[in-house]
Amino acid sequence: MSFTAEVKDELSRVEAPTAEAELAQLSALIRVCGTLSFRGSGRYSVRIATETGAVARTVIKLTHKIFDLDTSLTVRRSVLHKTRNYLIEMPEQDELAADLVRLGILVPGRGLATGVPAALLSTRPAREAFVRGAFMAGGFIADPRGDFHLEIAVTGEDFARGLVELVGSFGVSARLNRRRGAFAIYLKSYDDVIALLRAMGAGRMARVVEVARAKKSVKNDVNRRVNAEMANQARSTGAAAAQLDLIDRAEREVGLASLPPALRAFCQARRAHPELSLAALGEELDPPASKSAMYHRVLRLEELVAEAEKNQGR
Repeated sequence: MSFTAEVKDELSRVEAPTAEAELAQLSALIRVCGTLSFRGSGRYSVRIATETGAVARTVIKLTHKIFDLDTSLTVRRSVLHKTRNYLIEMPEQDELAADLVRLGILVPGRGLATGVPAALLSTRPAREAFVRGAFMAGGFIADPRGDFHLEIAVTGEDFARGLVELVGSFGVSARLNRRRGAFAIYLKSYDDVIALLRAMGAGRMARVVEVARAKKSVKNDVNRRVNAEMANQARSTGAAAAQLDLIDRAEREVGLASLPPALRAFCQARRAHPELSLAALGEELDPPASKSAMYHRVLRLEELVAEAEKNQGR
């Protein structure tokens, strides 16, 4: 089961606390994944198509609980994708038009509503239920162990902007992306996704995301430390190789025996310990020398070698 399917399965088991919240959730489910057909004289029919069993179960459960409507369910299996497709149909019937008005999908005398049904969303439970229904119908959430994000795909700019405002009422920051004539409410932040999951009622999956984030943070921290250590080692190795070359030139041009004692001690230590960093090399001396002191010895040796090579006409 995909991570999205796990979240939707948990959401399908959330019981809306009020009749208004149930109505709001069903409204969002039908609005996002339903198709409304019109045949004149107020005759409507509705088709709801989904590949998620949890969505189909929730639509049928709420429809039968709230309304006295005839519904049919057809389950088809896609041979190509090896998935089930669920088709719920509400055929033409006398009560359907009035029920669609109650759901905020139809506006009397004006036809199909364009924005979110504000009259249904006066309470927080109703707003939570509406967003829960919208996510169940058109939502996707990536596995938190990878490139994590959450999105809800919808049609209609007014509806999309209204949904962004509802999400924002939970203290969640979402942005709106246009995609081939449709819209996606998009969340990237772990904190925002966790907050939205909890608001919708997916507390268990929110905890799964928190654990995944903690593990990912530890893994990233370890990787950063390892990469930094490897970079430091590479720099130290390169510096040591350059210092060994400098010592060879000093021996050839000046002679190590003629060097000042501090520089001679540095040359002997570097040849004995080519793998050490400059700071660690200083600790091998007697008495020990600081990293700064060792660096100044390197600079002094470079000056002596450069002067000797200049005198030799090189």
